[in-house]
Amino acid sequence: MAGLRRLLASCMLLGVLHKAVHTADFPPPCDSTIYCTGELLHHVQMAKIYPEDKHFVDMSLRDPIDKIMKRFTTLLKGSPKGQVDRNKLLTLINTHFNPPGTEFEVWEPLDWQESPEFLNDITDLELRSWAADLNHLWKSLGRKISQTVEDEPYRHSQIYVPHPVIVPGGRFREFYYWDSYWVINGLLLSEMYDTARGMIENFLYMVDRYGFVPNGGRVYYLRRSQPPFLTLMMESYMESRENMTFLRENIKLLEKEYDFWMTNRSVSVAQGGKNYTLNRYYAPVGEPRPEAYSKDYELAANLTDGDKQLLYAELKSAAESGWDFSSRWFYGSTNTLLDTKTGSVVPADLNGILCQVEKTMAKFYTDLNMPDEATRFLNALRQRLEAVQAVLWDDDLGVWLDYNVDDGRRNPNFYPSNLVPLWAECYRDSAVVEKVVSYLERSRALSYPNGLPTSLNATGQQWDLPNAWPPLQHMVIEGLEKTQSKTAMDIAFSLAQKWVTVNYHAYKEYKAMFEKYDVEGDGKPGGGGEYEVQLGFGWTNGVVMQLLHLYRARLTSAAVSISFSGIMFALPVLLIALWV
Repeated sequence: MAGLRRLLASCMLLGVLHKAVHTADFPPPCDSTIYCTGELLHHVQMAKIYPEDKHFVDMSLRDPIDKIMKRFTTLLKGSPKGQVDRNKLLTLINTHFNPPGTEFEVWEPLDWQESPEFLNDITDLELRSWAADLNHLWKSLGRKISQTVEDEPYRHSQIYVPHPVIVPGGRFREFYYWDSYWVINGLLLSEMYDTARGMIENFLYMVDRYGFVPNGGRVYYLRRSQPPFLTLMMESYMESRENMTFLRENIKLLEKEYDFWMTNRSVSVAQGGKNYTLNRYYAPVGEPRPEAYSKDYELAANLTDGDKQLLYAELKSAAESGWDFSSRWFYGSTNTLLDTKTGSVVPADLNGILCQVEKTMAKFYTDLNMPDEATRFLNALRQRLEAVQAVLWDDDLGVWLDYNVDDGRRNPNFYPSNLVPLWAECYRDSAVVEKVVSYLERSRALSYPNGLPTSLNATGQQWDLPNAWPPLQHMVIEGLEKTQSKTAMDIAFSLAQKWVTVNYHAYKEYKAMFEKYDVEGDGKPGGGGEYEVQLGFGWTNGVVMQLLHLYRARLTSAAVSISFSGIMFALPVLLIALWV
């Protein structure tokens, strides 16, 4: 029966893939014959001229597309068996393309503050000095997109936005959607209110233009989004600035983004004789990702044409989740990317985030004295609370779990995302708190010295063991902290101390912040996946700043980890010496 359901789902997705190409039901396609599709993209990426495919699709054009394509067509016709010589391709690129990064202007944030107030509240002097260094990093991560990108968009894969951005760093030369939530929270602590607001306005600009926020600031990301944090970015900003005029002017765009998720990313799940509407990550585009073209193409090489399209769509859906890639999406026998079935999963974290979005939108509309709109979101929240409890909550394990609509089963494996509904307070019965805490204590996840692992499955993918990622640490820590449960709050502080310690020690060693860290050993930067670990790093800086602010009088730079009653507690070295 499960096999039949999977077959029917595959047939339906193939139909959707065909329909998506021929209709405007989904976000507008990128039809660039340079950056998104076509023979030139295929030949350049498969020639592997650059160490990674993203390099090519981030280059801007020196000449009109027609001129470039005419020269490429001549090369193609003169090549035996249609295989263009690699050196000739390189000559074409060097002649007609600019290096990545030339679409930016020199820019430094005018609202940067040397000594924002939150620094003074950090008791540990070494951590305070480190936080000051992180505050300086905003200047190095700031970018302003050149006016030429707006005037001549065809020459660029970069999407024009009107305000400067803070980018993650490294290979990520553009803004990314969910990264920016933690970046903005860090900017607000740094009192960079104009930069934070400008980034929110850029996302609102995207919603107004495209109907949703794309994965990142490139045209090749236009068919997928990322976890929907825009409303929560606005919530963070409003908590700092209380600008009701700004909220009133943009509330309908926040609602428009929510409607995108409900229209294009919802799924009906039958449970206990009742149908529930929940959401999933789902990007039905059956082509390789341009920024990872050769990897996708080679991965699917031995599949039928139909199965290739399905796999490409599943990979894009995983990229939309932000978890690209993870055993979390694997449903099959190989435990590899070939088993990726993201579109079949109703994720605990996405539905927790949307639960928080609905709660926040109801509050916004109430504050704006718009009762009909507030009622809409209160009703949506009520329905989601019921659906999350019925479909995702597992009473035996005492936690929320991803649900597979093809198999009709929950995924019992540990992921920090299982605790996102706790962070979102997406529950009615407070008794779930102690159950979730007990679940966490029983898992192996607390036994690692450097933070919560992304999974307990070592697959070589970057969203699996042994990697730990900043946003997951923050959501779990903040979720535990605000329960007001003594045990939960103890675990939260323990995790915060471990995370701050590994980040701090790595910074002292490498003079850099990284996108992810290894939970094992001495706290080196993370690894695995499709590219080398990147430094910068936007959301890492934002998360550390938030933790330093939250536990400003308790965190210490001189900490080691010890195990006590199944919970990892971090204590100052001096205290341990006295205890021994």
